[in-house]
Amino acid sequence: MKRNINNSLFQRAHVVSALGKSFTKLDPRVMVKNPVMFTVEIGTFVMFLVVMGIIFMHDTSQGKLGYNISIFVTLFITLLFANFAEAIAEARGKAHADSLRKTRKDTPAKKVFPIGELYVDEVHVVSSSELRKGDVFICEAGDIIPMDGTIIRGLASIDESAITGESAPVIRESGGDKSSVTGGTKVLSDKIMVEVSAGPGESFLDKMINLVEGASRQKTPNEIALTILLASFTIVFIIVCVTLIPFATFAKTTITIASVISLFVCLIPTTIGGLLSAIGIAGMDRALRANVITKSGKAVETAGDIDTLLLDKTGTITIGNRKATAFYPANGIPVEEFIRKAMLSSLADETPEGKSIVELARNMKLEWYPEEMEGMQFIKFTAETRSSGVDLANGTKIRKGAFDAMKRKVEQTGHQIPIELEDFVYKISANGGTPLVLEENGEALGVIELQDIIKNGIAERFQRLRKMGVKTVMVTGDNPLTAKYISEKAGVDDFIAEATPEDKMKYIIKEQQSGKLVAMMGDGTNDAPALAQADVGVAMNSGTQAAKEAGNMVDLDNDPTKLIEIVEIGKQLLITRGTLTTFSIANDVAKYFAIVPALFIAAIPSLQRLNIMNLHSPESAILSAVIFNAIIIPMLIPLALRGVEYKPIGATLLLRRNLLIYGIGGVIVPFIGIKIIDLLVGNYI
Repeated sequence: MKRNINNSLFQRAHVVSALGKSFTKLDPRVMVKNPVMFTVEIGTFVMFLVVMGIIFMHDTSQGKLGYNISIFVTLFITLLFANFAEAIAEARGKAHADSLRKTRKDTPAKKVFPIGELYVDEVHVVSSSELRKGDVFICEAGDIIPMDGTIIRGLASIDESAITGESAPVIRESGGDKSSVTGGTKVLSDKIMVEVSAGPGESFLDKMINLVEGASRQKTPNEIALTILLASFTIVFIIVCVTLIPFATFAKTTITIASVISLFVCLIPTTIGGLLSAIGIAGMDRALRANVITKSGKAVETAGDIDTLLLDKTGTITIGNRKATAFYPANGIPVEEFIRKAMLSSLADETPEGKSIVELARNMKLEWYPEEMEGMQFIKFTAETRSSGVDLANGTKIRKGAFDAMKRKVEQTGHQIPIELEDFVYKISANGGTPLVLEENGEALGVIELQDIIKNGIAERFQRLRKMGVKTVMVTGDNPLTAKYISEKAGVDDFIAEATPEDKMKYIIKEQQSGKLVAMMGDGTNDAPALAQADVGVAMNSGTQAAKEAGNMVDLDNDPTKLIEIVEIGKQLLITRGTLTTFSIANDVAKYFAIVPALFIAAIPSLQRLNIMNLHSPESAILSAVIFNAIIIPMLIPLALRGVEYKPIGATLLLRRNLLIYGIGGVIVPFIGIKIIDLLVGNYI
């Protein structure tokens, strides 16, 4: 169950806050960051001086007072609308930050004080603000975890709904990749000892708040490039408008300051200039509403340009952990004896695979004798040996593990792998299963079959990504045969079998060197190098601190398939910016037909042919164009915040669709809008 988020675009509190910010953002030191709107502000200030000149100096050479006041007010409103677009986007982000601040409370902490290398049983209750990195505290059922940390002892059920919005509790325990806990979450059962992993202001919650704050957002490279392009357009139109003054003198006609400024404001791309920042902030906000914290707008934007996507097999492509489905003894070993030894090797195995072996044996009505467990020593799985098992009290050593590792171990003891066993391995691998070879004292006994269950609908998701132009790569520790089978069945484009952290890094670097952008998701410390190397690295909130530090996004839902949604959010951001830029530039066509004839129609009557809208008068034409230029910005704010609908139909079709809708629409709408406004204001000018 997700956190209850009000998806209304214009909540009352947000609107009130944004209205106030619209005025404070008029500060030239703020406006100068947006070159397009900064020049509009300069034009507005000039019009203010013109109005003051008419009032106090009775200078009628610049036209009627009411007309000039109308132009000044409209330009001022244009500035406010542009500022409002950015402010409402920021207000939505800050509302999330405020809700997170409520989660961060100065809670009591049961701090453990060390004596030498040991910890005393007594604890002192201190304020969470007194905790420092490296300190140790204890949490029991009902306690709020006071600070981010790593569990160093114990296991507990944790309610993380305050952070993730998910009502289902999660299990966190010492060791492995599920040992990280977040300040502000609640312990529901058991007792844990936690070492603080963050200093003051460095907690994950603090970082989330800082990242959510829209005002602190940095412009992305594409946004900077577009800003430079818009600034270039603005400079060109400044030159054009300035040269009109001597041209008017040559044509023996008069152009007022209001006319020149109005033409300039209508020619420059004010629509996209006013909405550009709001589009970027809204993109980050959409990611947040998908329960993804982004460390920069660049990460969201880059996700929209991703070429290659690395996905873990387990939990992403398959439902979860592999389960034992069959036993295959070799060399004439009785089935019951083989199953008993497989079960003995897994009795103390806490991995899901080990538990499933015991469960399958029990389902076959097979039990073990308690005396067999006396003096038994469990050997944990290691990446080096790629095997686990038990050492029995009588000296018997039973191991189960990957075929290549077990084959090497068997051959080192002078034995050979039976051909029958190799056939089992090949058959299981060819059917998408994972074979675990069981050996006793260096002699191969048989094979345990583990199977993955591919998630329903995952093939359709990959097909959707393929339509977006994204190559999917499955990362797995399975052997190449198994990896190939599952990748084909799931519809993945490529796979990395028997993957190590180095393999992931090499693959990412190889793709990047060929000019591609790469995304991946991970949760373990061993994923950190690859997460840092990837252009978009998504760390799961349940993962280690190292993973969360290395990635540029954090998925609060711990959903491995979230990468697909993130890619779509990124593409939606890019498309929204592109379509509104197209619409803004197309808008200018109608404004040319409204203002240019109005400026010179007295000196060049033949320009009346360009007055295809048949506007009432030169003054009403100019004012109508300026008013339309102002009101189109707030009309497009909902689209900028919500984003243009994205469909995976290919880049060419998308371009064609957007040109038809927003290009042609951007030309037609202003003709209609300016004409309607002219009909309303024509008789009053």
